[in-house]
Amino acid sequence: MGHSDSVEHIRRQIMDDPQNAQYTARGVPPLFAAPPTARINIVGQAPGRRAEATRLYWNDVSGDRLRAWLGVDRGTFYESGLFAVLPMDFYFPGKGRSGDLPPRPGFADKWHRRILDELPDMQLTVLVGAYAQRFYLGVPPRQTLTETVEHYEDFLPGYFPTVHPSPRNKLWLRRNPWFEQQAVPDLRERVERILA
Repeated sequence: MGHSDSVEHIRRQIMDDPQNAQYTARGVPPLFAAPPTARINIVGQAPGRRAEATRLYWNDVSGDRLRAWLGVDRGTFYESGLFAVLPMDFYFPGKGRSGDLPPRPGFADKWHRRILDELPDMQLTVLVGAYAQRFYLGVPPRQTLTETVEHYEDFLPGYFPTVHPSPRNKLWLRRNPWFEQQAVPDLRERVERILA
């Protein structure tokens, strides 16, 4: 079975999984990208309401900021075949009292490894937010996102933890200027080298 067949088979299994029946019944596909030539994987929390409505991941102001941090345009991000996007849940989990609900437990455990096995050229995984960082890095629950991101160099070259690029994090960015002064240029340089 070729790559596209394997990934399409996994996509179909995700849609057929009873855990996702409500989405499949509404015609909502799992939002992820796994091109065989991908070199960089973006792991965020879950698609937002707009992503679900437009059927396109990172299709909002957070995505604009993320692409600015990466130093790539929309065409490169969506069409180059160099980026995989595997959020911790492939479906919008709904709204909570203070933002979107968290990704469903166990979802990434069930599907990420199977998809990553189809991506042999992966060189960097960008971990956006605490859910992705806890899952991939095994950081202790008491360790704050700021502590993890501040020590991002400890996880290189395979992983690069970042804060979420949401406008809701403007205050965090103001309080932690080192992130855009040091971490973002480092991330951009690494992405540029990998894509060159």
